[in-house]
Order: sequence, then C-alpha cells, then structure tokens
Amino acid sequence: MSETVIGEKGMVVAPHRAAAEAGADILRAGGNAIEAMIAAAATIAVVYPHMNGLGGDAFFLIAEPRKTPRVIEACGRAGSLATIESHRAKGYDEIPTRGPDAALTVAGAVSGWLLASEAAAALGGRLPRQDLLAAAIRHAKEGVEVGRSFVRCVSDDRDSLCSVPGFADHFMVDGKPPEVGWCLVQPRLADTLDHLAHAGFADFYRGDVAGEIVADLEAAGSPVTRDDLRRQEARLVEPLSVTLGDATLFNTPPPTQGLASLIILALFERLGVRRGESFEHVHGLIEATKQAFAVRDAEVTDPDHVGDIARYLEPYWLDTAAARIDMARAGPWPPKRGDGDTIWMGAIDGDGLSVSFIQSLYWEFGSGVVLPRTGITWQNRGISFSLDPASVNPLTPGRRPFHTLNPAFARFSDGRTVVYGSMGGDGQPQFQSAIFTRYARFGMEPGEAIAAPRWRWGRTWGESIAGVAMESRFDPDLVAALVRAGHAVHELGLAYSDGMGHAGMIIRRADGRLSGASDPRCDGEAVPA
Repeated sequence: MSETVIGEKGMVVAPHRAAAEAGADILRAGGNAIEAMIAAAATIAVVYPHMNGLGGDAFFLIAEPRKTPRVIEACGRAGSLATIESHRAKGYDEIPTRGPDAALTVAGAVSGWLLASEAAAALGGRLPRQDLLAAAIRHAKEGVEVGRSFVRCVSDDRDSLCSVPGFADHFMVDGKPPEVGWCLVQPRLADTLDHLAHAGFADFYRGDVAGEIVADLEAAGSPVTRDDLRRQEARLVEPLSVTLGDATLFNTPPPTQGLASLIILALFERLGVRRGESFEHVHGLIEATKQAFAVRDAEVTDPDHVGDIARYLEPYWLDTAAARIDMARAGPWPPKRGDGDTIWMGAIDGDGLSVSFIQSLYWEFGSGVVLPRTGITWQNRGISFSLDPASVNPLTPGRRPFHTLNPAFARFSDGRTVVYGSMGGDGQPQFQSAIFTRYARFGMEPGEAIAAPRWRWGRTWGESIAGVAMESRFDPDLVAALVRAGHAVHELGLAYSDGMGHAGMIIRRADGRLSGASDPRCDGEAVPA
C-alpha cells in the first residue's frame, strides 16, 4: 500500500525521493511550485537517468488558482539531416530504436526549464538558478545508489545498448549491468549542470554547452546539427479541456496524447458505472481506451499539421462514441505498439499554484547515446516518426514527433485541485484513468488509488493480438469476467509491475489542505514542504 501524505504548506511528488526532496526544499526556501519543479526536474535527470534526462523532452501544465492553466511545450524537432531518404539509404525499413540514427530529434527539456523559470519569475519567484540546480549537481558529483528499476532496465536492454556510443562506459561496470546499490557518479553531467547554473539554460542551445553537445552528436553520427539546437525554443500553448459533472479536466494538446486521456475519462463518465474495481469499471475504461486511441492514432501529430481535434471533446461526439461501447463484450481493435519510459512529477505550493510535469527520453535510456563531453544521454523520441511519407507522422526535418507524454490536472467545482500522472507510453492515459476514477468516482484516498492493481490494454507480450496485461492482485472473478467478455487477458506474475507505470497524485482542498502519494512501483515519495 502507498501511504497518503498530508501537508499544508506545499507538496512535491516524484518517482525518486531525492527529486521530491529537492523540490520540497525549494518550497521551504520560499520558492513557488514552478521553481520547485525545475529543481525536481534537474534532480530526477541525475538520479533516474534510465527514465529521463537533459537529452529528452518535457511538458509543464501550470495552473494558477482560478485561472485557465497554461502548457509549456518543450519538445524538440527532427534534425535537419534526418530524412526518410537518408534512413532508407542506410537500409532501414523503419527508424532504428537505438544508436545515433535514433538520436534524431533536438532535446527540448532544458528549453522548458528556461521558459518555466521565466514563468516562475513572473509569479514572484526569486530564487537563483544555482539554488534550483544545487541538489542535482550534488547528486551527480557525489553519486547516487541505483535502484531495482535502473538495474532492470540495464539488464533487460543490455544487448541493444552495449554497442551504442558511450553507454557501457557510463552505465555499466566492466561491461556488465551493475548491482542494486552501485554508486553512479556522473562528473561530466555535474559539470554541465554547474555550467548551466551560472551561464543560464539558454547555453544548452546557443553557448558553450551547445558546442560540446554538437561536437559529440556529430562524432556519433546523429543528424542533429548546431543550427537545429540554436532554433530550439519551448512554447506556451493552451491546454485541452473537457468538463465532467463536477470537474473540468485539463491536459496537453498535440503533439502529445493528452486528447486520448481526456476522451477516456469523458467516455467513462457517460457509461454510468457505479462500483469501483468491478467488471464494469475495468471493462468500461478498456473500451473507452480503444475509442480514444483510434482518434489519437488518426489525428495526433505535429500541431502544425493537426486538423480540428476540438470536436472530439464536444458532447455530441462523446455521446456517440460512448454509445458504440458494448458494456458486455470486448470490442475489436487492430493492435499498435508502444511502451516507453518516462517520469511524471507534481507540485503544489502553499498559495495553490499547481504544476503537473512530465519529462522523458522515450524508451529507457533513450537512444542509448551518451555524449562524453557533457554526460548527457540523448533521447530516441524520433522513433515515433514513420519512413512512410503518407503516414500521419512522417519523418521530416523540423517536424515535431508524436508524444506519449501528457501531464494531467483537474479542477473540481467544490474547490479541489488535483495534479496527477504516470509514466508508461501507451499506458499513460490508462493509468491516469485508473487512478483518477478510483479517487474521484469511487472514493479511494490517493495512496490506495495508486497502489491498487493496474492493467494495461495493448499488444500482449509475445502475442499478435491486443490484450489486457494485469497485475496478479486482481480478484479472480473479475479476471474471469473479462475473459468471458472476449478480452485476451495476460496475467503478470507480479503484484507490482514497472510496466504498469510510476504514478503520482497531489490533491489540494479548498481549505488549503494537501494530500498526496507516490507509487510503490517506483523509488518515489510525496514530500510535504
């Protein structure tokens, strides 16, 4: 069971305690929730490098009390040398998942930190950048003991990562996966963070750090150039939203799958399910996921190429889609791949400023390419592009890739606000829907809602059909009912599986009281200020 933590002056939740502590320390020092999240983001990049890093992308959903939330979109575009023709010429039928040819998009995360620091200052934030990065620098210099999640990722992907430039030297011990408790020291990354603390976040794209990054990317064979880095800027954009009976839900727009997360919960609301942990609860969310993913896969791409997606959040479309759901039988689906590793974190300060945040390298360790001069691991987010020019997301220089990342926020009519989210690729919208409905519809406390057994609909391991993977703690009668309804159920032999996400949630009530929890599936914690 995950403990629900209570607080009043602010709270930060993260999948690693060191990141949550870094953010909470900033709140205690008088910083606001955005400043706390920058500190947590830098720290989690050091202590959880298999899930995220400076070489990845990030999204902030920032909500001031009683104001419409804003989104910081910090995702990088495809490099100017990344083309369908260049990949075809190398013999690829699809974009490789590891190595320099997978390291084909600019890293946007630090540009998000830059824009977030400006937003924090506009809201009264005054803490110096050196303070925000101090914990991250310390952990990189002094080292951090790696946990089970890190070791599992190195071990599971050893064959695909060993030959990637820089990976073995940085994350392995004599060419072998480390053991739990091994101290990971990252001196080059510490130097990079220290330089950014003094020179500013823009240096990552247009300064000395940028020069080091480009030299290493070029030596490795990546299609990302100096001009690509120089052009990178995070953007402030409007969130997507949908209103339920007692709450308005917010999420991030394309190129993220935030649309799918909102559709799932809006459809489920229309199904009239009254009992949590029932067949109707799980089956209803699975079938809503199918409807949402059909829209996502057809529509979500670079926002410069997106059509009218707002119609999918209108009552008429949602009512029609909900009517297509058979509450007794599993509907058909053409399966689609999608795993991915990410981190979600949340922060709410004493004034009610809320931040829902997500940062990722996409797959565990991203492309696997570690840049020797800076210690930065580069993402492989570009593998969501296609080498088919007629596809929804074709590889084109300067195009933004499809993102599974989508931080969530809810505002209730009784004054409550909630930040929540999870890592997990295609599982992210599903895990969000599980923890939200358990809390908001079926009365579970955050810790209970997050710790309860989870499922993930999609392609089942080793199977050619889409199925439902389920943790081992579900009621056998529920599992049997899903099978009878036509679901291809794959029961995991694990009570708590990393494949079911690393979720978190913070609730702020109208009186300012806070409650929150992190996931027992990760190394995290909710830490009050």
